[in-house]
Amino acid sequence: MQIAADRPAGPRQRIADFIESPRIQRLIITLILLNALLLGLETFPSVMARAGAWLDHADQVLLTVFVLELLLKLVGQGWRFFRNGWNVFDAIVVGIALLPSSGAFSVLRALRVLRVLRLVSAVPRMRFVVESLVRSLPGLGSIGCLLLLFFYVYAVMATKLYGERFPEWFGDLWSSMFSLFQIMTLEGWAEIAREVMAVSPWAWLFFLVFILIGTFTVLNLFIAVIVNAMQEPHTPVEHKAVASADDVAALREEIAALRRTLERDGRT
Repeated sequence: MQIAADRPAGPRQRIADFIESPRIQRLIITLILLNALLLGLETFPSVMARAGAWLDHADQVLLTVFVLELLLKLVGQGWRFFRNGWNVFDAIVVGIALLPSSGAFSVLRALRVLRVLRLVSAVPRMRFVVESLVRSLPGLGSIGCLLLLFFYVYAVMATKLYGERFPEWFGDLWSSMFSLFQIMTLEGWAEIAREVMAVSPWAWLFFLVFILIGTFTVLNLFIAVIVNAMQEPHTPVEHKAVASADDVAALREEIAALRRTLERDGRT
């Protein structure tokens, strides 16, 4: 039994294969980097005075290339184009640059720099990091709620203990939460702690426990959740690859057995 040859790819499939080929993707990445460089040069008045018109023309050419790339993807993939979140992201980023950028919409001109973010969707490694961050959002949300609860409890305590003598830092709940956030970042916390300890010698215990829990424990949990999300995909993918290899091997054995059966039937 001979397996029939694969049918030749249609025009849409050829377009999709062309626009997604490694050579074209490398070209798009290069153009994104060039676009980022040009947008950075536009922030220098001296450069704009000498080559502003040239930079505008180059920006329009690059925008045209990006639009053409998305149109070819849309033609090649059809409705599947919108099922890919990265395609939708690219379309939104490029579409913003097509909006009018004069008059009341002049602020949209600054949003052209968002096109640089297409580098995330074009580079698989960056895409993997962003996808891992998205997968870690539920865990990060839980830790964020825990941190907010921790801040609230400590802010109430700080307001009750030190609000009367240090109203600029702990005068009310919001001032206390802001001061505690500053302390958690370790920015100027020693000045606040020393001022409070000059009046309340045991205040060092309050700040020490807060820093140990808030800075060195809870914040590290954020990192742990993100790292765990980046490591999780490897195991399922490896298992899936092994399962696929086993399925292919079993399918080959079934085809070989069917072929032997047909040959025996043919002889008889």
